[in-house]
Amino acid sequence: MAHACALSRQSYPKQFSKIIGDHTLFQQAALRLITSSQVKFERHITLTHEQFRLIAREQFQGLDISQGPIITEPQAKNTAPAILAAALFVHSSEPSAIMLAVPSDHVMPDTEDFHKAIVKGLDCLQDGKMVNFGISPTHAEVGYGYLELEHQCLDDFGMSSVRRFVEKPDRESIERMLEVGNQLWNSGIFLFRAADLIAAFVNYSSDTLKITNEAIRTAKQEPGLIRLNPKPWKQLEDISIDYEIMEKAKNLVAIRYPSKWSDLGGWGAVWSEIINDPSGMSTSGNAHAIDCRNTLLRSESKCQQVVRLGLDNIVAIAMADAVLVANKNRAQDVKQVVGYLRKKTSGRRMIFQRKRDRGAGLSV
Repeated sequence: MAHACALSRQSYPKQFSKIIGDHTLFQQAALRLITSSQVKFERHITLTHEQFRLIAREQFQGLDISQGPIITEPQAKNTAPAILAAALFVHSSEPSAIMLAVPSDHVMPDTEDFHKAIVKGLDCLQDGKMVNFGISPTHAEVGYGYLELEHQCLDDFGMSSVRRFVEKPDRESIERMLEVGNQLWNSGIFLFRAADLIAAFVNYSSDTLKITNEAIRTAKQEPGLIRLNPKPWKQLEDISIDYEIMEKAKNLVAIRYPSKWSDLGGWGAVWSEIINDPSGMSTSGNAHAIDCRNTLLRSESKCQQVVRLGLDNIVAIAMADAVLVANKNRAQDVKQVVGYLRKKTSGRRMIFQRKRDRGAGLSV
């Protein structure tokens, strides 16, 4: 039996938008984790930022699945503390639990093949392994991390030990690696026993384990909601599960997932998935293009008309409170923009907070 942990990002939450198909990316991730003839899932456990808890709850409404508990982060601390918090929560009531950590902004249309890969992974767990699902590269993608394997040319759903992680190498390095033939894209989807992951933190990051355990032990619990204690949580380092644990673990294996997969972590990847014009244009909602090429245009507001003229290789996203315009080749770096805006608005937020404390009734 497997528990599912869907992870959100603190940047603009495009996983909550209907980018591809009739459901949002978040809903698609949840629907992908439903019991089938191949694998049985237990409850979903959703990890998200505190500010997105109501959106996540609304996203489950209308889906014919059980929502499961939502664990909220007071601050985004990347995937290592988040996944560990979920593992500690599950392990406290079910020490033998198996967990599947799944990002919520991926495209994986073949659910049957995904479940087949999970079944292969469950077999590996019997030997105390932790599993990373890798994707066969279709091109030299500089926006993805890579897994260098001990073995070459795995068959579909084949398994190999992971020699090392290579985080977003340059194009020339990727081309050399692909000639060798023992590389997979790192999907960031992990399968493991909760106890094995906790044991890995004991070995490689005991401080993170201690602080995260305190945050979950003293969390504020409401029906269907676990709000992590912000006091210990703010002490944690912002670090991914790859850097903190998986790159060091001696019991990590990769399983080759052969079907379509895309990480929509950047708007450039979104563009490649939803091109709807021979000139490489993709528009949606109230976004309109005149004489543009190879460009993604989106308006996230029903009240906002967006018109672009003469653009090439551009991503332009109009949101309710901000507009992003970027070269499509730099769309993976949107977190830099989010960090910049956060610094620019921090003083204004403090002023709003003081006014609210005096009874002004302003919300931020």
